[in-house]
Amino acid sequence: MPPVRVASACYGMNSASADIAHKICDTLGVESDVAEALVAFPTKAWDEAPPQDPLIYRLYEIVGVYGETLKDVVQEKFGDGIMSAIDLTMEVDKIEDPKKGDRVLLTMNGKFLPYKSW
Repeated sequence: MPPVRVASACYGMNSASADIAHKICDTLGVESDVAEALVAFPTKAWDEAPPQDPLIYRLYEIVGVYGETLKDVVQEKFGDGIMSAIDLTMEVDKIEDPKKGDRVLLTMNGKFLPYKSW
């Protein structure tokens, strides 16, 4: 599993299959009964207040500043709909830049889901 997905399962925001949960337990050296928590269906909840952690706050700030812009650009290219957070992959990469300082590359690849008419 990609690191972002493994960490998300460990934080209880996503579940893992039983075999992956046991591999995580083995890798981390924790009791196998922890696997039960890793396979449980999560309740995804977070505070509505702005986050205090500087990195998480910056992501929050990016959505606050660019959210409407991203929504408009996505809908201009795809139509009226959303990017799935269920059918989504994410990667975190490091781009070394000795002149300006290293860069963080966040890639989110989500399926487009058009709104349906009925």
